Amino acid sequence: MGTGIAYAAALASMDALLYDVTAEALERGFGKLRADIRQSVEKGKLSPERSEEILSRIRTTGALADLAPCGAVIEAIVEDLAVKQELFRTLSGICASDAILATNTSSLSVTAIASGVSSPERVVGMHFFNPAHIMKLVEIVEGHQTSPDALAAARGLAEAMGKKPVMAKDTPGFIVNRVARPFYGEALRLLGEGVTTAEEIDRIARLEGNFKMGPFELMDLIGIDINFAVTKSMYEQTFGEPRYRPHIIQQQMVHAGLLGRKTKRGFYSYPP
Repeated sequence: MGTGIAYAAALASMDALLYDVTAEALERGFGKLRADIRQSVEKGKLSPERSEEILSRIRTTGALADLAPCGAVIEAIVEDLAVKQELFRTLSGICASDAILATNTSSLSVTAIASGVSSPERVVGMHFFNPAHIMKLVEIVEGHQTSPDALAAARGLAEAMGKKPVMAKDTPGFIVNRVARPFYGEALRLLGEGVTTAEEIDRIARLEGNFKMGPFELMDLIGIDINFAVTKSMYEQTFGEPRYRPHIIQQQMVHAGLLGRKTKRGFYSYPP
């Protein structure tokens, strides 16, 4: 997601600095970016010249302190509240006092993420969707202490990237993930009960529901581990609301390392 957001910024003629904790992760992310851009050139969506310009706008760093001059920082790390809180505490001491600190969390509380920041009013949710450089929707999420200026800045940044922002309150799952839980949950229950196959459920969703992807195809794209984490987060944040209960199939697949496209196997197999 971080790579995709950087790509979206560069497509909008913005300069982006891509940070990760290890050189290996940075190289892997930037390699994915180069592959996506190369594919766009091959499909005629980008000219070779434009692709070079986009790549020139994205730099990488392994030093968090290098983010100090940035006017906006968008976090896209693991969906773990404690890890995000620690990162935002660090960022609040590195970045300028007027810099926007945005989280791409898909389910965690923006208010909770901002709780350890010295100026929580500048923390805002900017929830992009995968792939971030293609999908237009961005949820702009207002934490309990988010200022109107930060909301306006986040919305303006999304619009400058060519996105369609929608404003949301800081509620578990925001809008899209709250609507999506039954889509995944009922599909998993049907599969778990042996009613039909994942392939058949996806086929029906595409043909009769006019979805571009069925629930299992979409979970494979997002990452079954990510989908499971979001479902658990929503279930916990709503104090055990039955509609958001995770399914044992998700847990088993995560334990088996069958995470979808990124591991080449999930509900479907993806040859190299």
